[in-house]
Amino acid sequence: MKIVSTVEEVRRQVEEWRQQGLTIGLVPTMGYLHEGHASLIDRSVSENDRTVVSDFVNPMQFGPTEDLQTYPRDLAHDAALVEAHGGDLIFHPEPAEMYHEGFSSFVDMTVLTEELCGLSRPVHFRGVCTVVTKLFNIVQPDTAYFGKKDAQQLAVIRHMVDDLNMNLRIVGCPIVREEDGLAKSSRNTYLSPEERQAALVLSQAIRLGSDMVRQGTTECAAVIQAMSDHIAAQPLARIDYVKIVDAATMQPIPVIDRPALCAIAVYIGKTRLIDNFFTEDV
Repeated sequence: MKIVSTVEEVRRQVEEWRQQGLTIGLVPTMGYLHEGHASLIDRSVSENDRTVVSDFVNPMQFGPTEDLQTYPRDLAHDAALVEAHGGDLIFHPEPAEMYHEGFSSFVDMTVLTEELCGLSRPVHFRGVCTVVTKLFNIVQPDTAYFGKKDAQQLAVIRHMVDDLNMNLRIVGCPIVREEDGLAKSSRNTYLSPEERQAALVLSQAIRLGSDMVRQGTTECAAVIQAMSDHIAAQPLARIDYVKIVDAATMQPIPVIDRPALCAIAVYIGKTRLIDNFFTEDV
């Protein structure tokens, strides 16, 4: 397993693999890897001859008041995890390698990015689309792997690949959770012990909503109200949103009469956490 920091090094290695007729999987990450990332690496390793993991805290997808400077980083830990799960190459660039002086080109999207996280993080998805497009151009993977925890991101990337005729497959992988149900996230490290316990309200609300859908509730307002009431009963929790949207367009719907996504974003103290379920999975 190798760690490289420049686009040239990645392209040189990829060209060597291509000359050997090997398939390539890409797992884009912002580092500080956990079992959720490991599941993406495992899937890529099982389906491809070689796996590249990008490890890059992308400044473009952070707003001016967000946690770019404090976002956790640990390359040594990440390298050990990637190697243990069979990854072949880590691409760990500095921001200047990805965004040279005078950089002024962006990949943007409407509609799908204007709901859910796009409302409270207005610059986020432009940063995501731009960096992911750059990674696709640099690595030229056959397949790229993303977690379903970031469900809107997954939908945005799938739509971008389709819109721009990108020649690769996008695979969404299931949410990986702690034993008590909390969705794995690098930001969980921000939580105090009291906040960590309070954060269970997210997965509890997800179970409550998915149980209602499984039992036949189709009115979105009823599901949203029940989930919101449960979250609001936790004093350390502050709701950003609880919504049910069309799984393809990310637009709110009144009735679950098509594949839908129920997504929540909740502040526990100062830490913003997300969780979700797809109605087709209940």
